[in-house]
Amino acid sequence: MEKGKKIGVLTSGGDCSGLNAVIRAVVNAASLKGWTVYGIHNGTDGLTDDLSYEELTIQNFSDTPWPRLGGSYLGSLNKGIKMESLEEVSKRFAIGVKKLGLDALVVIGGDGSMNIVSNFCRGTDIKMVGIPKTIDNDTPVTEFSVGFSTAVSVCTKAIDSLDLTARSHHRALILEVMGRDAGHLAMHSALAGQADVCLVPEIPYKIDNIIKKLKEVKASGRSHAVIVVSEGIKTETGEHLSGAKNLIGEKVYGGIGQYLSAEINSRYKEFQTRVTTLGHVQRSGTPTAFDRALATMFGAKAVDLLAEGQHNQMVIWKDGGVKAVPLDDVVKEGTTLLDPQGDYVKAAVKTGMYVGEL
Repeated sequence: MEKGKKIGVLTSGGDCSGLNAVIRAVVNAASLKGWTVYGIHNGTDGLTDDLSYEELTIQNFSDTPWPRLGGSYLGSLNKGIKMESLEEVSKRFAIGVKKLGLDALVVIGGDGSMNIVSNFCRGTDIKMVGIPKTIDNDTPVTEFSVGFSTAVSVCTKAIDSLDLTARSHHRALILEVMGRDAGHLAMHSALAGQADVCLVPEIPYKIDNIIKKLKEVKASGRSHAVIVVSEGIKTETGEHLSGAKNLIGEKVYGGIGQYLSAEINSRYKEFQTRVTTLGHVQRSGTPTAFDRALATMFGAKAVDLLAEGQHNQMVIWKDGGVKAVPLDDVVKEGTTLLDPQGDYVKAAVKTGMYVGEL
């Protein structure tokens, strides 16, 4: 793309820390090429509904603390397209792109957002590059997504805090973390926080064996324990628990911590259990150094791809470096789950953590 081109940047899907660092990197790299950058408000809504955007310059982020903050400077969108037809929304998207005069679009989102927006783009002449972000770290192909490192740090700090109060009251405290159907966040933080038990959706478990682990802890002379559970694990009888639905009618996971607490308390009286559901605090927090650096590398790479005429790509981190892969390959791959035979699980087992029935 030559000098004088116009590009848009938007965040889509659930928010996480590091988004603003990505936006800054895109704006700086594009501005240095002489391009105009428009920040699209509230995901694709800023193009498909009444146009909502602002021109972004290097000064937007050099004079403010935004790149160091969680959340999204532009606002995000996390409702999918099931509320309307793809055809209808795509038409409005094309109209918005034309009104704004965009030549390219950088989409910061998960695999679902990439798929949706790339479908929108097919009805226009606009070029698109995606940047992966999610606290779940389940975006295909890439080893890390923006936001995951910070979320792990938040969860680990929670484990550290719970360990101290568990020690004071001689309890087994349960921490329920996010992750949907992937156990990356639970396992990474449980390993870092030295939890006694970690339950993830990818590995079945038995409550009697959780209790067996608690008995081992008690027999060792320690009078407290910490249990980390991913929101997406099922009950022992194979059911997902949900306390709510989102805007498009999908169940929102939640409640597995309370279920486990009740089951453990009914079968074992030596430890009282209490539950902490960490919730949306996992999406916030000051971005870690790794997330800020990853965000900057991803943003710069996205602009380079557009400058080279490459599009319909997603920037990834693989084998210690930044690369790009076709978006179609990302969509085909599907959600990346935690590997039950991977190094994180192996290390947990070898150091005495109960992770389920391997």
